Amino acid sequence: MNILAWIVLGLIAGAIAKAIYPGHQGGGILGTILLGIIGAFVGGSLGVFFSTGVLTLVPSTPFSIAGIAVAVLGAIIAIFLWNLLTNRSAV
Repeated sequence: MNILAWIVLGLIAGAIAKAIYPGHQGGGILGTILLGIIGAFVGGSLGVFFSTGVLTLVPSTPFSIAGIAVAVLGAIIAIFLWNLLTNRSAV
């Protein structure tokens, strides 16, 4: 159930990150979902690592204000990195 919660959080985080991130991002809804899920997992794992010192693949409590903020930040970073890899500009 924990992985399912992070996937749902990734969907929400991807939509928020795409709305916040400047410029046009390609990929459509599926790209947004995938980058949001990746950002939620990476951001959540790094957030737990920096707060506890233990690196876990799937953090335990995603649905909190801090969890959503970290997931959105992770999704924004994932969008930025995707744009770097595909040579797209932010404008």
